[in-house]
Amino acid sequence: MMPDSLVKERIQCIQTMLQQDKINTDRWWYGWLGGYSAATVGQGAVSMMSDDKSTQQDMALGAATTALGAVGQLIAPLHPGRQAELLINLPESTCGERLAKLAVAEEYLKKSAETEKLGKSWKAHALYGAVNLSSGLITWLGFNRSIWAGVGNLAMNTVISEVQIWTQPTRSMKNYEAYCRKYNPGIMTAGYKPRPEVYLCAAPGGVGMKIVF
Repeated sequence: MMPDSLVKERIQCIQTMLQQDKINTDRWWYGWLGGYSAATVGQGAVSMMSDDKSTQQDMALGAATTALGAVGQLIAPLHPGRQAELLINLPESTCGERLAKLAVAEEYLKKSAETEKLGKSWKAHALYGAVNLSSGLITWLGFNRSIWAGVGNLAMNTVISEVQIWTQPTRSMKNYEAYCRKYNPGIMTAGYKPRPEVYLCAAPGGVGMKIVF
């Protein structure tokens, strides 16, 4: 049986973790989204206004590449602060509501950690690498430039995408692992599938049950 006081403690722990992660995560996410968006608009404008064919080609390709970067930010958003706001508005006046809220809170924390983990995984490097390689090949073969022009394009885009990946916040991953060490020994990484656990919570006014998978 999980004491009601422990349920409240765990909810507050996750609430604090999500809220504390907000500033740096928002700065990184909105910073890259804004940078990619501005680069897309700027390069697109130059491409349309320029009379030089090479400049038009380079700027159009650059705009397409940065547009994909912006789409990538939108597809995998990191918003622990938003999750904290949603969590705090969930009711917790009864034991059953608190158990339900804890389940939601743990899911928020886990999903946030999984999103960060995916952004750091080989899949992210491979995806950006494929986009960057395509851009380099288009510069070299599609625009009929020298191979070194293609290599230069590939190298520049690779540096940008790698900086983005390596600067991505990882606090949710660390918070999730810390939470699991403290409250669920043996669950150490996002994506781990533990055996179902049943918790009973007794409090004035009723009895609640929570099943954790």
